[in-house]
Amino acid sequence: MRIALYEPDIPQNTGTILRLCACLGAEAHIIEPAGFAITDRAFRRAGMDYLDQVDLTRHGSFAAFEEWLARERLSLVLLTTRADRSYFDHAYAPDQVLLFGRETVGVPERVHNAAKFRLRIPMRQGMRSLNVAVAAAMVAGEALRQTSTAPQ
Repeated sequence: MRIALYEPDIPQNTGTILRLCACLGAEAHIIEPAGFAITDRAFRRAGMDYLDQVDLTRHGSFAAFEEWLARERLSLVLLTTRADRSYFDHAYAPDQVLLFGRETVGVPERVHNAAKFRLRIPMRQGMRSLNVAVAAAMVAGEALRQTSTAPQ
């Protein structure tokens, strides 16, 4: 399982997602630039002592991330409010990377178009979005369930 964050801008959410990755044994990927210093105190506080347990890779740009995807022969699954398909209706596979956009603006069109799959989390009418860390936990849980790769 791999979770990638596109230019995250809230350190507490990123720390929470890194903690999620550490606990679930998922790789974490941060596509820079981030909207904060990785050494930010709030980021460290949210990640707590779990940061030493996460397999974290930082990519200097989306282009560098795409090169890594191609080298590793991985496909991109973007979670976006602009998708028509529910994350429940997707068949997850070990060669997929779950990508979550910036908390404030999501991802640009170029990133949206680069994703092989675009999924959404169904919500009540009129609701804009969930917290990105909550969304990551929900989708990662379903992906782990389907691929039978959850920690024991």
